[in-house]
Amino acid sequence: MDLADRYELDLVEVAPQVKPPVCRIMDFSKYKYEQEKREREAKKHQKQFHIKEIRMKPNIEEHDFDIKLKHTIEFLKEGNKVKVTLMFRGREMAHRDIGRRVIDRFAKDIQETGMVEHGPLLEGRMITMIVAPR
Repeated sequence: MDLADRYELDLVEVAPQVKPPVCRIMDFSKYKYEQEKREREAKKHQKQFHIKEIRMKPNIEEHDFDIKLKHTIEFLKEGNKVKVTLMFRGREMAHRDIGRRVIDRFAKDIQETGMVEHGPLLEGRMITMIVAPR
């Protein structure tokens, strides 16, 4: 402690669990600052993505389908995941096979730029599928 006072530094306990405890003389505020700086730098290099959502219905027209497909490809090229949701309304639930065909066709058309990560699963009145970029 006298040495730390003489150099105007802090006495920091590095390993308190060993016998005898290990201490180190250092500038604690500088050490803390450098540690936070390393954490910020590590956070800066993390890959961050968002989940975008595309919604459609089983009786979707050809042009609308193509537009949804184009938007999905754009989202995937930006590095985002896409949640594709096909919603059934009213009596459309009686024709789930039509919705299944639409979502399977969507999955087949998207294969060049993305891969199906999860799904397609029927959950209540919706079929959902998550597509990730390649």
